[in-house]
Amino acid sequence: MELIISLIAGAVGGNAAGGVLKGINQGTLINSISGIVGGGLGGSLLSMVGAPDLAGVAGEAAGLDLGAIIGQVAGGGVGGGVVLALVSVVRKAIAK
Repeated sequence: MELIISLIAGAVGGNAAGGVLKGINQGTLINSISGIVGGGLGGSLLSMVGAPDLAGVAGEAAGLDLGAIIGQVAGGGVGGGVVLALVSVVRKAIAK
């Protein structure tokens, strides 16, 4: 479940970053793909540094810990934006 949330948040974050920062906008498809990759990486990094799992503690309501969900959305969104920025830099360097 946390991976799905991170991937969706990454796609949204990539498209949001492309919409706000016109200099890194690569089109909806590439923004989404970059965002999905970044969201997956961002979510994985959060898990590695000890952010709480969505599975949570056994007594929680089916893993619906709001803090963990917000963390995954934020990590996925930021990761998506960062990977989109990197893709933009690489594509501009190749075009020269």
